Amino acid sequence: MKDRILEFLRRENKTSAQMAEDIRVQPSGISHILSGRNKPSLDFILKMLEKYPFLSTEWLLFGKGSMYKEPTMGDLFAGMDMDQKPVKHETVPDTRRQPESASPAAEFTGEQMTEERTLSEQRAVRIVWFYKDNTFEEFFPVKH
Repeated sequence: MKDRILEFLRRENKTSAQMAEDIRVQPSGISHILSGRNKPSLDFILKMLEKYPFLSTEWLLFGKGSMYKEPTMGDLFAGMDMDQKPVKHETVPDTRRQPESASPAAEFTGEQMTEERTLSEQRAVRIVWFYKDNTFEEFFPVKH
């Protein structure tokens, strides 16, 4: 099970200290599990599954199936090539602060708002994830 916990941490880009904080356990407890000294307790597993509801119980306990539960909604990226890796950037200047008087509608020009498209014509060309530590990743889906 320690290998699956390590894989989960890698896939989620988390440190053991971050996970300890997330599930409210001592960092030394996770360290002991990852070193093989201790096996995870039922309480530890339940805390993980409660904090990360997208994590598959069968995968965590038995190594069967996918790490993540099956999506319950339609797949946003169906038909796109997902082999492309995101591009990671180190820092992002915080440009989100605007004067309180500025309204979101003021950012659009009339020309932009008159362009009409149907949903079937719209395709994502870039997806950006912003993190609390002012880093971000960009993903460029490949069109088919």
